[in-house]
Amino acid sequence: MSNPSTSSGHRVDLSNEETKLSHATLPRGAQWLVGIAAVALGGLTLVLGMSLVGAVVVGVLAFLIGYPLWALLVENKRSATDKLVTGLVWTAFGVAVIPLIWLVYMVIARGAATINPEFLTYSMRSVTGDEQGGLYHALTGTLIVTGIAALISIPIGIMTAIYLIEYGKGNRLAKAITFLVDVMTGIPSIVAGLFAFALFTLLVGPGTRFGFGGGVALSLLMIPTVVRSTEEMLKLVPDDLREAAYALGVPKWRTITRMVLPTAIGGIVTGVVLAISRVIGETAPLLVASGFNPNMNTSAFDDSPMMTVPVFIYTQLSEATQKGVEYAWGGALVLFILVMVLNLIARIVGTIFAPKTGR
Repeated sequence: MSNPSTSSGHRVDLSNEETKLSHATLPRGAQWLVGIAAVALGGLTLVLGMSLVGAVVVGVLAFLIGYPLWALLVENKRSATDKLVTGLVWTAFGVAVIPLIWLVYMVIARGAATINPEFLTYSMRSVTGDEQGGLYHALTGTLIVTGIAALISIPIGIMTAIYLIEYGKGNRLAKAITFLVDVMTGIPSIVAGLFAFALFTLLVGPGTRFGFGGGVALSLLMIPTVVRSTEEMLKLVPDDLREAAYALGVPKWRTITRMVLPTAIGGIVTGVVLAISRVIGETAPLLVASGFNPNMNTSAFDDSPMMTVPVFIYTQLSEATQKGVEYAWGGALVLFILVMVLNLIARIVGTIFAPKTGR
């Protein structure tokens, strides 16, 4: 009888201990109290002469140390660890988001004052001094050059990914292609521009800079992104779909075009649009391969430079004048809007073409 009573006594003691631990909790709103104290400490250091960034760092460190320490003294080690890790996650989130918000604010605040109908519909032809001009020629050139890059990159990238996933699993050629795609992913953008410039110098003549050369340079940067994104989407297609089609006697090419690609089309289109967004802001390859031109040029194959928005921003900022700086911020806002629109299109297309799922 002593053993059951002893074990019962242990159960009572343990339950009492758990009850004590359950009641030993931080007061409601403890994180706000610690946050207010951390802000007060940061403000004090700011008053004492520390910079704003230093005051923010002191306040964040005070919160990250004070809140878990309070939890350790009142609750337990597990709760303190949880609050410390949660604080670190939120701090990392803030470190990533705050510069992004600041960048977006600066581009909109500085560029919105420059945006007007004349800025969007005029070129810089014969514009000198304080005369009004615009980036219409650069915007047109960006759309033409990026369109050429997309026409080159999308078929090559998608077909390469189809070969790697559907036909070349494990063979040497597929491994070599994968290695080359990885290498192309890491090449500097200026190298792509130099390659296009050298290629057309050999084919056309020395010093050749035109829109098609810029499209070729951007395609070298787009192809690895398209290949990788398409490859990942094709991997997500269940093998059961392929095997069911093969069991019914459907040819491999028809299985790919009628089963695999429609299933992955949402992710493929999203990856393609994001790849376009990635290259539309490149400056170095376009400066080398397409050059800069203050006049309107709508022909990508004429032996004359074609202006693009990134190069327009660079040339205006290089003038080191008040007008040039304002035009550079205006071009940055236009480029920012283009990228945002492309990303929005990618989201919408991905939602529309996503496979329908049931219960």
